[in-house]
Amino acid sequence: QVQLVESGGGLVQAGGSLRLSCAASGRTFNIFNMGWFRQAPGKEREFVGAISLSDGRTAYADSVKGRFTISRDNAKKTVYLQMNTLKPEDTAVYYCAADFSYSDLTSGRGDYWGQGTQVTVSS
Repeated sequence: QVQLVESGGGLVQAGGSLRLSCAASGRTFNIFNMGWFRQAPGKEREFVGAISLSDGRTAYADSVKGRFTISRDNAKKTVYLQMNTLKPEDTAVYYCAADFSYSDLTSGRGDYWGQGTQVTVSS
């Protein structure tokens, strides 16, 4: 079992930046691959990005590639999502997820989920 708590969401103007954090507790953090997802009102949850446990490789959705960056700090049991050049279409609740399988995350699945943090981008 691992508990995930996201923070860092808020209201930002288009073109601005935010950094989301996801703090883990419970089971050892560094046995999990980590990912970020988002869900906008009326839409299905979608994959944003993931970071591998084994080699730190990352994957991103095409819609955020070049603008968002995932990183992790195993000592702090925290994963981050740096979001730059934000657009109104990035408005959503952002969730972090943990999974034993990196490919599961990139396929949209996760074993453990946080409660989400709201990101609103105004035009």
